[in-house]
Amino acid sequence: MNNRYLIPLTILSLASLIACTPTRVGDQVALNSPATWQHAPNTQTGETAGMKTWWQGFNDPLLNELIDKALAANHDLKIATARVREANAMVTVAEAALYPSLDFSLSGGREKRIDRIVGVPSGQGIKLITPTADAVSGGLAARWEIDVFGGGHLEAEAAAAQAEGSKEGLYAAQVGLLAQVATNYLQLRGVQQRTGILQNNITLQRERLRTLEVFVKAGLANEADLARQQTLLQSTEAILPGLTNAEQNMIHRLGVLLGEQPESLGNRLATVGPIPKQAPAMPNLLPADLLTQRPDLRLVQTEVSAAVASLGSARADLYPKLVLSASGGLGALAVGGFPSLAESVYALGSGLSAPIFNAGRIRAHIAAADARLDQVAANYEKTFLLALEDVENAFVAHRSTTDSLGRLTEAEASADKAYRLVDALYQRGAGNYLAVLDAQRSKLAVSDERAKAETAVGVAMVSLYRAFGGGWKVDSSLSAFENDSAL
Repeated sequence: MNNRYLIPLTILSLASLIACTPTRVGDQVALNSPATWQHAPNTQTGETAGMKTWWQGFNDPLLNELIDKALAANHDLKIATARVREANAMVTVAEAALYPSLDFSLSGGREKRIDRIVGVPSGQGIKLITPTADAVSGGLAARWEIDVFGGGHLEAEAAAAQAEGSKEGLYAAQVGLLAQVATNYLQLRGVQQRTGILQNNITLQRERLRTLEVFVKAGLANEADLARQQTLLQSTEAILPGLTNAEQNMIHRLGVLLGEQPESLGNRLATVGPIPKQAPAMPNLLPADLLTQRPDLRLVQTEVSAAVASLGSARADLYPKLVLSASGGLGALAVGGFPSLAESVYALGSGLSAPIFNAGRIRAHIAAADARLDQVAANYEKTFLLALEDVENAFVAHRSTTDSLGRLTEAEASADKAYRLVDALYQRGAGNYLAVLDAQRSKLAVSDERAKAETAVGVAMVSLYRAFGGGWKVDSSLSAFENDSAL
């Protein structure tokens, strides 16, 4: 066979070996998923299609506006987006190693030598001056390390999996951000409602204290009753600073989540608003749906894929490596006034290297990659269990808070009825004013507990959607970046 056909045939045969990738390992991790939820309610009416915009189910325009601003300006999302761009760029770096490299070189210079010969009989050195020489050379050099056993392809796959994982990290950050904004907003409205109830209670306590002071002067009450009322008033007033502090902290937190100064939302959110009465529908997903719905689980899946590819790449180091090279160039030399001398050269070559002794470095690298795969596989199983736990706990929290809210709503209605009956007796002269104040105070106490329970129900629904992985969406800027990279 003619030698000029040897290299092309060798390349074709090696390319067929590359497609086999003999060092690849499987990336399947078996997970034991339950068929149904243990604590899910019997009436689940939500649809998976509404998971991405679940917060709109609260029907609160201000909450929708806050979430839109957070998605546009939150710094954690900006950091995660930059990480995605970085990871995508590293995929290009990894894939570039699979292709030949071509380098251009150009050099030139001028040289003039003056040599002195010493030791002649006259005692004077003799100078030898060579003519001035101008030299210039340039050329191209190509090199290609053929990925015979797929190590380079697997490294590129690992980089691609890591890039995909960075996207899932961004989506997971979105899920967490939306849950934080909604939770702080609902808790803020709950605290504001409780603050209003507490202020009414304080006003009522002060009225009761003034009434007792009149009764004491009239001999209808004693000093002990007056002291107890003073204690009750002071203890009630002591609750107010804590609620005020909580309100300001939540406003500050929302400002930071929206990428603004902590006080930027102070004037707007300080206006008391109601706790949203409407809530999103209960999501209707199976446990196995978490594997595709929750970004953190998808992130761990990419970690498994990256670890599998890295293990295969480490195993490829056990096999020989083949390098093809080619170079060519042109040089010119001009000496003094003589015509320029030009020359051209080219070279073709190939090299084969195989590991013989490396003190166990390659085997240790493989063992480390295998251990890494075991770690991420175990973490995948653990993350799935934690996801199931999150959902079950969210179901339990929603059921318990809903039950509490129902009972407290009934208790508030009973307390209101008792107050109206006592007040009616007082208006007819059959009761005393203190009994009216006490009935009103009991009603306010139940109203405070009802406000806490109403807030807890909303927060539990937010936790449920967060546990299901709701609220992430593909960033259009990332898609544009990927299209530019592909070009």
